[in-house]
Amino acid sequence: MRKDVRILLVGEPKVGKTSLIMSLVSEEFPEVVPYRVEEITIPADVTPEKVPTHIVDYSEAEQTDEQLFQEISKANVICIVYAVNNKTSIEKVTNHWIPLITENTDKDSRVPLILVGNKSDLVEHSSMETILPIMNQYSEIETCVECSAKNLKNISELFYYAQKAVLHPTGPLYCPEKKDMKPLCVKALTRIFKVSDLDNDGILNDIELNFFQRVCFNSPLEPQALEDVKNVVRKNLMDGVQHNGLTLKGFLFLHTLFIQRGRHETTWTVLRRFGYDDDLELNQDYLFPPLKIPPDCTTELNHNAYLFLQSVFDKHDKDRDCALSPDELRDLFDVFPYMPWGPDVNNTVCTNDQGWITYQGYLSQWTLTTYLDVQRCLEYLGYLGYSIIAEQESQAAGITVTRAKKIDLQKKQTQRNVFRCNVFGDMSSGKSGFLQAFLGRNFVRQKMIKEEHRSYYAISTTYVYGQEKYLLLHEVFPDFDYLTDVDMACDIVCLVYDVSNPYSFEYCAKVFKQYFMDSKTPCMMIAAKSDLPEVKQMYGCSPLEFCRRHKMPPPQSFTCNTAAEPNREIYTKLTTMAMYPHIIQEDLTSSTFWLRASVGATVFAVLGFAVYRLLLKTR
Repeated sequence: MRKDVRILLVGEPKVGKTSLIMSLVSEEFPEVVPYRVEEITIPADVTPEKVPTHIVDYSEAEQTDEQLFQEISKANVICIVYAVNNKTSIEKVTNHWIPLITENTDKDSRVPLILVGNKSDLVEHSSMETILPIMNQYSEIETCVECSAKNLKNISELFYYAQKAVLHPTGPLYCPEKKDMKPLCVKALTRIFKVSDLDNDGILNDIELNFFQRVCFNSPLEPQALEDVKNVVRKNLMDGVQHNGLTLKGFLFLHTLFIQRGRHETTWTVLRRFGYDDDLELNQDYLFPPLKIPPDCTTELNHNAYLFLQSVFDKHDKDRDCALSPDELRDLFDVFPYMPWGPDVNNTVCTNDQGWITYQGYLSQWTLTTYLDVQRCLEYLGYLGYSIIAEQESQAAGITVTRAKKIDLQKKQTQRNVFRCNVFGDMSSGKSGFLQAFLGRNFVRQKMIKEEHRSYYAISTTYVYGQEKYLLLHEVFPDFDYLTDVDMACDIVCLVYDVSNPYSFEYCAKVFKQYFMDSKTPCMMIAAKSDLPEVKQMYGCSPLEFCRRHKMPPPQSFTCNTAAEPNREIYTKLTTMAMYPHIIQEDLTSSTFWLRASVGATVFAVLGFAVYRLLLKTR
């Protein structure tokens, strides 16, 4: 909502513009009236909407046309004052003032107009018969009010209507000619309905209606009031109420009724609570709340955000198969202005046999977005209505900013749950296969992935010492000329070479020596395609000797050419090294160290799956 309101009064000389302002301020009719009064500011605490209001007078005798044009361009609302006992001043409304205002305002953002019939104390009849056709002709006219500066009739109401025309304009919401809401308003209210429909059954039940009422207006509806609302809809709309709940049609009908009855502030309150601005676009401040991220820190979803995202998944997983079909996914993102996830996402996270994103894959993709592009995550949570449904100040409340990595290294422990592993390797060394194997896909399944749907990221969970952690793998483009600081920033480096290619290891050795030999980032060598015959690497020393010299674990044999899902043990090792980069060489080569980590992973993976199935039964 606007932070202040600027009201300009225009009209023919002697219609009472200045008298109206003076009567409002002094609450009595002035005996002596100057040509014009200076701009008056009414403090927020004495206005009905609690917004500072500036009232500006105009006098033809004291001001030039240029000054008038400037005031018109600055005004948020313009009151065209006429005298009800002066026919000429009424005629001037349409043949002078409205055209003049139109010429001096932007066509795309018309300023709302209020027609003000002053001096009603001097006549016994109303001017409304003459004014109503004018109101119907010009959509920018919000309302008309007759008043008297002399006996103070409707003075406060006049300025309230003017303020209301700015803060709760009818123009963006309603088309008088069609007697219906405008498409943008329908679109916004439809999104609000879908966000508020917590069980996604297409109906707002009493619990959902009461929650909606509370978050928008800070008070629940009494049972009788709730029933009265539904009865009004039932009387006017056949399918507005179903199963004793409000349908989307009924919800839209109610807001049309509010607007038609002059209660459009009700609709604006709802729209603004759900993040909309005066143009019915989601406000940038709503979508992108401030979030300070110091250097060397990362961003993760916190527990409350995961709970919210789980509820969104449950809401749309209608067949309860723990995966989102294409239709269910489209339905989930129906509250977005665009489809945020492309086909590459299905190759970034875990999917079921049909290629549909699983529950685990869904949470993984949200984790990846939060880590790589937290602003986009805030935007997405905004579309889903996180701050409203979770009753938080903003989406930023769902984000944890981790402490700096150097503090983790000093304390030799970390509080982070997401670890990034950058995967380096020469062309055709097996990097993509390594990423896809992490998602449970063997070589046969990988061959079905279309090149245009390929992903350079893979994310899933691993268990280290009984703790569930996310490992984010990123395949780095092998050309040295394209390597950036982002490619170097990670928790662990994975160097992949093809055991069947004698020139493959050389690239890994070169990357390590140039970028990581003197860094504190742990590195792991992967001997990929280990199902193929191993050949001697054309390098100064063997991969095993190279690792020994540089105090790295020995090369880890790996293949994705398996009948079943590829072995995941290597990913547990990577996560463990990322979590404990301070581990000394003896620990890295110790079989008991890896045994402790991997046994913990196996036990908790089994337990985690059992708990997960139990949750599904509950759901």
